[in-house]
Amino acid sequence: MSRHPVQVIAVTGGKGGVGKSNVSVNLGIALAEMGRRVVILDADLGLANIDILLGISANRTIENVLQGECDLREVMVKGPGGIRIVPASSGTQKLSQLNTLEHAGLIQAFDDIGDDIDVLIIDTAAGISDTVMSFVRAAQEVLVVVTDEPTSITDAYAQIKLLNRDYGVFRFRVVANMVRSPQEGNALFAKLTKVTDRFLDVAMQYVGAIPQDDAVKRAVQRQKAVIDAYPRSKAATAFRALSKKVDSWPLPSTPRGHLEFFVDRLVQQVGA
Repeated sequence: MSRHPVQVIAVTGGKGGVGKSNVSVNLGIALAEMGRRVVILDADLGLANIDILLGISANRTIENVLQGECDLREVMVKGPGGIRIVPASSGTQKLSQLNTLEHAGLIQAFDDIGDDIDVLIIDTAAGISDTVMSFVRAAQEVLVVVTDEPTSITDAYAQIKLLNRDYGVFRFRVVANMVRSPQEGNALFAKLTKVTDRFLDVAMQYVGAIPQDDAVKRAVQRQKAVIDAYPRSKAATAFRALSKKVDSWPLPSTPRGHLEFFVDRLVQQVGA
């Protein structure tokens, strides 16, 4: 078991289309620019996003690891800025419903590389399936991505409520994505906390906004991350500011390895 402290962050948001994968990738690259060793797990198992987003072709995927054909190091693909990506397999329905053994195997695979990571970013699938919930509950930090759409707020609230009431998750960090102004980001967070404060016992922290920026769309069309393609764009600047905040989050001061903590939590859940 690894004894090296690893920051494990689940990037989630309830509904699809809020830009979770974009946040995961650009945050990862910004942290790598700061010298952190970053691995992104495309945990949208069955619908690979990140390799498409970055124009990376993966010969092997997480499925090969689960089937015991290779280890995680052999599957990881180098991304921009030195990040490493664990690709999901596209269109494999079975992967979105892992059995207990496979889930445990996935976690063991991660534990094997624990000494080689500073930050593990989990880009979760949309929705509130058991697999999504397992990954989010096992992470140390939950970063909820919201946009200024009623469905985004409703879905984010539903996910926070489920995680809090059923699984005891207490702390949530929130990033407002694709906002037209800093004020819109603050207003968006206020809308969300209005309902969470009233009905839930949770600690909500606003960690900033990513502006609506045409450079993001252009970068996506080029299959690049905006921080890589347009490093001086408004969005890239915002991602760097976000990464500085993320880098300042404390690591749990338990004597156990932190990836071990993630592994234990995930295995306990699937075994439950």
